[in-house]
Amino acid sequence: MVCDNRASSLSRRDFLSKSALGFGSLALTALMHDPAYASIYEDPSRIKQPMAPLPPQFSPKVKNVIFLFMEGGPSQVDTFDYKPRLEKEKGQPIKMDVPMTQFNNVGTVLPSPWEFKQRGESGMWVSELFPHVAKCADDLAVIHSMTSKFSEHTSANYFVHSGFGQQGRPSMGSWVTYGLGSESHNFPGFIVLDSGLIPPGGMEIFGSGFLPAAYQGSLFRNKEQPVADIVPKEETPQLQKEKLTLLQSLNQIVLERMGGDDKLEATISNYELAFRMQSAVPELTNLQEESKATRDSYGIGKEPTDRFGRQCLTARRLIERGVRFIELLPPSMPGHDRWDQHSRLFEGHRDNSAAVDQPIAALLQDLKAHGLFDSTLVIWGGEFGRTPMAQGSNGRDHNPYGFTMWMAGGGVKGGTVYGSTDDYGYYAVENVTEIHDLHATMLHLLGIDHEKLTYFYGGRGMRLTDVHGKLIEGVLV
Repeated sequence: MVCDNRASSLSRRDFLSKSALGFGSLALTALMHDPAYASIYEDPSRIKQPMAPLPPQFSPKVKNVIFLFMEGGPSQVDTFDYKPRLEKEKGQPIKMDVPMTQFNNVGTVLPSPWEFKQRGESGMWVSELFPHVAKCADDLAVIHSMTSKFSEHTSANYFVHSGFGQQGRPSMGSWVTYGLGSESHNFPGFIVLDSGLIPPGGMEIFGSGFLPAAYQGSLFRNKEQPVADIVPKEETPQLQKEKLTLLQSLNQIVLERMGGDDKLEATISNYELAFRMQSAVPELTNLQEESKATRDSYGIGKEPTDRFGRQCLTARRLIERGVRFIELLPPSMPGHDRWDQHSRLFEGHRDNSAAVDQPIAALLQDLKAHGLFDSTLVIWGGEFGRTPMAQGSNGRDHNPYGFTMWMAGGGVKGGTVYGSTDDYGYYAVENVTEIHDLHATMLHLLGIDHEKLTYFYGGRGMRLTDVHGKLIEGVLV
């Protein structure tokens, strides 16, 4: 049979018309081979073991992150951002235009009640609120020019965690564990150490959003039973082990019958992790394993440092056990609303700093002593700062226009002061930085390009930094 090629040929227009849908498939095939676009579900092992360690995209500076979240909004002009103009204009109307504040109760210029001194070889200004952290000044990269898009706690809490001012987006700890997994066999990859008060926004702040639930933060409470329902139900450890061995064999039978269902296997994996945690959690929280000198350095066993000291020491122990991302929440201080001092600034900031200053300094020093400082990134800060003028007579309102955060650890240039605010400490004016930049820099230190860590959702590749973010080059080694 002779084939007439002319009869079966297509014009260019016909070819494009009839094969147009195929181009989309070709493009999708190419994208799905790019880890920046491919869903984790393309890799069956990520379903069965979602926390399996993954290689970074390039050589990382650190492997783990500790976020010291000072929820409520510490005042930059009372902690790390020295502004002598406030003392010179004490009690005067502020000589600049100011936007409407959260409560729009704008008083006169309020100087800091605390003395500032230059610390370390770097000469960094630190107030007497943080005498212990001041001794670590040459380890800190202080960012004075941080900004936020929100001046209300709930939205600002979502924003500093997820880069988005509403609930529903994955927290940065979720993104980190999604991108890198975890090296811990007996613990979740993202752990939140609670100190008695969940921030406005609730547990959604630490949620996994549209990422699989395995990546959400696991709350460890600062109590005798830090994890809910983790205590074995049987009378003896042997009986508990036999019971779980039986359950494991029954689960395996069901799994084989269902032909190796991935979601079921992931569920079984979660139960097995819970079993391992039954012995791992009590061992983790048994701080008597540490020397008395170590416990004393964190302020454990005395007030007001005991609670946060336990959290900081637990964080170091979690780092040793391979947990990827750990967040610490500030303790709930009697008579005060976190760091949120709309009144009684002196009493509130005094008591809050006294509870966290010594433990934070001990954590930095202890990480060094255990050889973990260079492989860990420590981030300190709140969701926004506070105004340089008084709210009423003795408080400060919310200020998202210029506030301070700091970083320390691997890849961070210690003794660095980056950016600045105006003479009042109100607006960031030099090297203005936003939360997206903080996230991008954090991911960079972990060996991840923030533009390539994506998850396909809602018709596009979503990322922690959305369409924003640049590296804060000035704080990097």
